[in-house]
Amino acid sequence: MSTNLDIRSDETAVFALGGMGEIGKNTYAIQVQDEIIVIDAGVKFPEDELLGIDYVIPDYSYLIANRDKVKALLITHGHEDHIGAIHFFLNAVNVPVYAGPLALALIRNKLDEHHLLGKVELHELSEDDVIKFDHMSVEFFRTTHSIPDTFGMSITTPAGVIVETGDFKFDLTPTTKQPPNLQKMARIGSEGVLLLMSDSTNAERDEFSKSEKWVGKTIDKLFDEIDGRIIFATFASNMSRVQMATEAAIAHGRKISVFGRSMDNAVTNGRALGYLDIPEDMLVDAREINRLPDNEVLILSTGSQGEPMAALARIANGTHKQISIKPGDTVIFSSSPIPGNTQSVNRVINELEEAGADVIHGKVNNIHTSGHGGQEEQKLMLSLMKPKYFMPVHGEYRMLKVHAGLGEQVGVPEENIFVLDNGDVLALTADSARLADHIPAEDTYVDGNGIGDIGTAVLRDRQMLSQDGLVVVVATIDLKSQEITAGPDILSRGFIYMRESEELINEGRKEIFHALLTAMHEPGATEHSIRNAVISRLQRFLYEQTKRRPLILPMFIMI
Repeated sequence: MSTNLDIRSDETAVFALGGMGEIGKNTYAIQVQDEIIVIDAGVKFPEDELLGIDYVIPDYSYLIANRDKVKALLITHGHEDHIGAIHFFLNAVNVPVYAGPLALALIRNKLDEHHLLGKVELHELSEDDVIKFDHMSVEFFRTTHSIPDTFGMSITTPAGVIVETGDFKFDLTPTTKQPPNLQKMARIGSEGVLLLMSDSTNAERDEFSKSEKWVGKTIDKLFDEIDGRIIFATFASNMSRVQMATEAAIAHGRKISVFGRSMDNAVTNGRALGYLDIPEDMLVDAREINRLPDNEVLILSTGSQGEPMAALARIANGTHKQISIKPGDTVIFSSSPIPGNTQSVNRVINELEEAGADVIHGKVNNIHTSGHGGQEEQKLMLSLMKPKYFMPVHGEYRMLKVHAGLGEQVGVPEENIFVLDNGDVLALTADSARLADHIPAEDTYVDGNGIGDIGTAVLRDRQMLSQDGLVVVVATIDLKSQEITAGPDILSRGFIYMRESEELINEGRKEIFHALLTAMHEPGATEHSIRNAVISRLQRFLYEQTKRRPLILPMFIMI
């Protein structure tokens, strides 16, 4: 792989390693000559078809090849799709990290867990900071999102100013008392923005998103109406929602018990940084809640996305050690399912209701609002920044396309809008923009301790195993005399019940026998060619008989 981009010395390069054509894995880079800064190091959670995969992270090979050029990692906010891969990133490219207070606290937890704390240079940043490098400088502007300390970034380069918004909405009454800095955004726009990179997540929603205060009123009203225990499930990182739930609990005399490691970390960090005002005497240990009256209990829980090992799923299926559902319990889902999680969420809801709980969920109950701005907010950001060029980011392809159309509506010429893929390199000067190069940016799969060692062939085998099972073919072969000295035998797991399929097995053994004899008599026969012949013939036979395609694994003893 070439370590140099195909750009001129007077051009500034912008590219994404994640976040284009997808939700998650946000990782963006800006390069000027021998200097690269990276914005965010996100993770993406696997879709159902990625069997056994724990995480999906970007391909860092270009950054590794140019390790000496990478000067810093800048973090917009503390959500997993922006910091979840930070330990993988820093193992690959160890550079100084700059982040706001809450994001930095979450990063410290993550680095400590992976034995990297103390090995990485960490810097806490505020909205007033300016970070200067040899060819670039970065200033920050506060935005609102579903987590405190959320920043957009304005990067001054020789070609002009590049703005990366991070995730944003325009919440003018945020519960965190950190309103968006409209004046600073307007000032940056008035001074001239060359390129705007803007969050596209809700580009399909023709709306101005609701304020968190709107959700807070609903939560307070629900607490008025509910007599039994309340189990409140939301993202641990949604500090605004956690704050509203705990404030309502305190106002209604409910003790608060925290379930789930990530929620425990969020509450600890939120209290330490002043985002959560929870008196110590209002927090109770999980073992104590069964001794309290039902109307004096709030349980804050992880698992709003139906994760099978999260606290809520274990409460729902009766495997949690401290608590089980009883009639009169109310479970509030204050989140929307991430695409791909709907089935898991519905399963947990069904289990909760079967156990006797009342479940409140969905937009119809006004208990959730998105942390991402709708079309009206995206147009407002475009109007504030007034960019010469526009590159929608952070969204599936259709979202990027809709956002591109919004750019046209507010006056950005169509030829100045770039809907790109991960790895595409946009080269900029003060007067020009062109698609200049492409670098490796395929998904990297993490499975246990393995990073990048699971490819499409392994995933295809896992898919076949999950759907149609496994057939093992065993035989002993004397290749020199071209004889089968033992077998062939067939073993099956997850394909057929062997005791009830004797006829199919016997016919299959005949097919294998003929395939072996034919393949061994071919000129230049090898174990590899014989294996392929057996797989091909048996696969064809089994599909004709069963309309299924199991994974076929020949195991030959060669004499």
